[in-house]
Amino acid sequence: MIKKSFFLKGYSSIFTHDSPAIALTCCFVAIGALFKNLGFNIQESIFSTVLTYALPGSLVMAESMLIGASLLNIFLAVWFVNARLYPMAVSLFPLMMHKSQPKWKYYFSCHFIAVSAWLIMKSNYKQIPKKYRIDYWIGIGSATVSVSVIGTFLGFSLSEYLNKDMMMGLAILNPVYFLCMMVGASKNIPITLSVLLGIILGPIIYLFSPEWSILLAGVIGGTIAYLVGEHSVS
Repeated sequence: MIKKSFFLKGYSSIFTHDSPAIALTCCFVAIGALFKNLGFNIQESIFSTVLTYALPGSLVMAESMLIGASLLNIFLAVWFVNARLYPMAVSLFPLMMHKSQPKWKYYFSCHFIAVSAWLIMKSNYKQIPKKYRIDYWIGIGSATVSVSVIGTFLGFSLSEYLNKDMMMGLAILNPVYFLCMMVGASKNIPITLSVLLGIILGPIIYLFSPEWSILLAGVIGGTIAYLVGEHSVS
């Protein structure tokens, strides 16, 4: 069973001053409006948010449907986009593993891996006894999914009042929040350097290769930051 006190403590983390709740809600308002414009009904929109959850995956799914991609192509596109969450799972779950906890909790809670929930957990896990960290994590994940569903519902309901520019503005709030939180939470030079290099290289590479700018900026910036970190250690 899930320990109620730690689940509620994790759930309440969404109400703290540094919570991603507002940014996350704004992004899913845009997603909800986009779903309605694609012809989804409210049940399909909410169901899509719950199953896909992470914002980029939802956005890729919606855009793929918009251009008439096949179901297989949509599945592969969302799968590849969400593969970026694998390193987060690898870094996070060893911090929560405890022999007294059943494995189904870990399998179930993998679905909650997203930057917003990951940042909350990484910032607070030391304050939670290791035995109950998985319960705390499930609370965090449930809270972020709840916020996403609320945002989707609001966006679907208010879609006729949102134009394209407003939707783009709402969608960009969450990445900006993540960027600020990652820089603020970083404790070493390589992480900060990788973020700064990505900010600088992204627009520059975009001038030459718009389609590959994000990927190349991430690979180049991350590699340089890694080499700087290794050099400083040695």
